[in-house]
Amino acid sequence: MNRKTFLQMMGVHEQPIHLGDNLISALGGFLGIFGIFITSYWLLDPETAVLIVPSMGASAVLLFAAPHVPFSQPWNVLGGHAVSAIVGVACWQWIPHYAIAASASVGIAIGIMYALRCIHPPGGATALAAVIGSEKLHQLGFAYEFEPILLNTLTILLVAVAFNALFHWRRYPRHIPFLRKSPGKAAKGYGPIRHEDFVYALAHLDTLVDISEEQLMEIYELATRRKVKREIGEASARGHS
Repeated sequence: MNRKTFLQMMGVHEQPIHLGDNLISALGGFLGIFGIFITSYWLLDPETAVLIVPSMGASAVLLFAAPHVPFSQPWNVLGGHAVSAIVGVACWQWIPHYAIAASASVGIAIGIMYALRCIHPPGGATALAAVIGSEKLHQLGFAYEFEPILLNTLTILLVAVAFNALFHWRRYPRHIPFLRKSPGKAAKGYGPIRHEDFVYALAHLDTLVDISEEQLMEIYELATRRKVKREIGEASARGHS
């Protein structure tokens, strides 16, 4: 097995890493969590504020390192955390066995997020924290849904929208109309593929594709244009030979 095959098998992509965007993502993550700490310590007690930071830290990775993916969009972040918080508290209160309650909180949260189209991986940590957290957190009951979860979720979302808007290539939310790129013309020699064509194709895949139809259209356009340019270049080279 050669190196390239091994890296592909392990899921290591070979796309170039841009240092500038790397630093921007890191700064965004810092500001997102700092904003959470500020609002939490201002409105809540410090102990409760610290307890929710792990799941919000995971959200920060998505919001600032991968703001375009479906799992990072506002409904996924808000709905994922909100649903998971309710599920976690319900499992703690209604399932007497600790291990089963902890396991069920994550499993049920995944199922409901999937059904409501708001899958957000950090939501699993939010549900789990409601079960394995301290007695002080358990005393919050279903108030855990509002403080600290929704308070901190809204905070990090506001930071993400404001911060990503500073950079034109960081479109967040990705469906903001005035930031969306206008669709280009289809590459010569290729028939146009419309949005509904991708929707149809994705609906017939028996798997979850972590990419939007709009992004697939952009990929298709870039790939076909590159192919046409390469063919033109090859034809030109043959003409001069």
